[in-house]
Amino acid sequence: MENMKKTALLNERVYFYISILIIGLWVAPYFILGDQAHMRIHDNLDSNIAWYKVLNESGQLFGSVQANIPQIINGHLSRNAYYSEWYGIVELFRFFPPVIAYGLNQLISRFFAFLGMYLLLKKYVIKQESDGFIRIVAALTFALTPFWPNGMLSTLGMPLALWAFLNIRNRQQTFVSIVTITLLPFYSTFMLGFFFFLSAMGVFWLVDVIRVKKPQWRMFIATAYMTVIYLAIEYRDLAALVFSHEQTNRSEFFGSNNSFFRTIRLIFKNYIIGHNQDQTVFEFIILPVSLLALVIVILQKSFRQEKLFIGLHITNFLLSVWYAFWWYEGWAPLKQSIGILNTFNFSRYHYLRPMIIYILFAVSLQILWRYQKKWRIAAVVFAVLQIGVLIPSNEQIWYRHSPSFGEFYAVQEFTEIKKFIGRPVQDYRVASIGLHPAIAQYNGFYTLDTYNNFYPLSYKHQFRKIIAPELAKNKTLAKYFDQWGGRSYIFVDELGKHYMFSKDSTKVIQNLNLDMEAFKQMGGEYILSAVPIENAQENQLDLQRIFQTNDAYWKIYLYKVI
Repeated sequence: MENMKKTALLNERVYFYISILIIGLWVAPYFILGDQAHMRIHDNLDSNIAWYKVLNESGQLFGSVQANIPQIINGHLSRNAYYSEWYGIVELFRFFPPVIAYGLNQLISRFFAFLGMYLLLKKYVIKQESDGFIRIVAALTFALTPFWPNGMLSTLGMPLALWAFLNIRNRQQTFVSIVTITLLPFYSTFMLGFFFFLSAMGVFWLVDVIRVKKPQWRMFIATAYMTVIYLAIEYRDLAALVFSHEQTNRSEFFGSNNSFFRTIRLIFKNYIIGHNQDQTVFEFIILPVSLLALVIVILQKSFRQEKLFIGLHITNFLLSVWYAFWWYEGWAPLKQSIGILNTFNFSRYHYLRPMIIYILFAVSLQILWRYQKKWRIAAVVFAVLQIGVLIPSNEQIWYRHSPSFGEFYAVQEFTEIKKFIGRPVQDYRVASIGLHPAIAQYNGFYTLDTYNNFYPLSYKHQFRKIIAPELAKNKTLAKYFDQWGGRSYIFVDELGKHYMFSKDSTKVIQNLNLDMEAFKQMGGEYILSAVPIENAQENQLDLQRIFQTNDAYWKIYLYKVI
């Protein structure tokens, strides 16, 4: 028996180090390929990556809560619209080249995702020494999920936080647990992750108090302590929400317009496929395995012994129900009467799902493992298959047909454009058509257009005048801009919601109709277009030159307002 324990521990240690090696190989391309590395575009290259560079070059990294960013939307963008200077990812992009910083963020996030899930499973879920393989593989697959990179440990750090909270509750490993919940806020976000975790911990504490009839002060104080740290780090968001009286584009957010039928459909879409910011690759292996384990539990009538398993199933589904019904049209009157329900996205409790799903995966594998000896082989096969279905989600594979980092930002091409214009970039304003304004921003241009979820409502209305004739042609674009407005872009009816026209594109805008007087009044002088504009002269635009380089994804048509 003693030899079996030693063998199990040795095997688990080997699996652990193999997993670390796999994580290292997973992120290695960023460091090897550099600017030729591929990465997510949506909510990443089209926004956050450029934001870090703009912030670092603005001189306002440590600016006051009243400071603005001069380069964006005529200086109307508040410093508070960008991440706090206390975020770890901001510091990475401050001290390292962008792709290296991005790779380090991937490495840090995935390592602590693996470690946190492993510690949680080992101590509180899959406790048997012989089940080391299940613990390791569940933790590894969790760490390889295609998470939203700019969230850092916002979702991937939840197992580590839960491990720490349970330790504190049980008076075990208290010091290291307090250190954990102290440091985690510096590498995760409150609004985009841990608000939902900590409020869930509040519910857990309340239920625990009622169940054991004791105050459980350690748990309460730990939850409050971590919340206070987050509020201190994200003081900019707090100042903007509480002390600013200026209306922002969030005031016109209107998301509750789904019919009852669409809401029911969204429940199952979110349950099976998930959300783009917390993808789990749940549908191919984990879902059928968890349902198979549920059949075994039903056949064995072991509901009482598998309370955690049943609870995970129910919670996973209910989170999708909550997410879908948040966008149900029946909410609209209440959201319109209570401002915080409109400006803050309470649907994001689905950020808890990655942690829940991979704990469910581990427990499901354990049920199969224990059921019959022949099912142990099936459990191993399912575990390996989950790693297999995650491999295509690696950014170098998934985005291989998209532009690389260097092709996307096209630094040489935009340097040539700046040289051609021949004036200090702060002396004129540009806007983009057919490509994301983040590209011009990354290259130092001062832009009238932007992608931000927090800017003055007055600027949104002012910018709308430029694109009003195009929005009048396209109800979908008008609704997209008017009821959200996070993308304050030069929308064109003929292009729709597409901003990725490569240099090989044959698309031509035939009938552009912009209010160029409004554009000029805002300081606009140049249009950077990824496609030619047939009726440029009718829009007071003169084609200056066409720019194209081998290492850029774009062909840029530079138009000047005349």
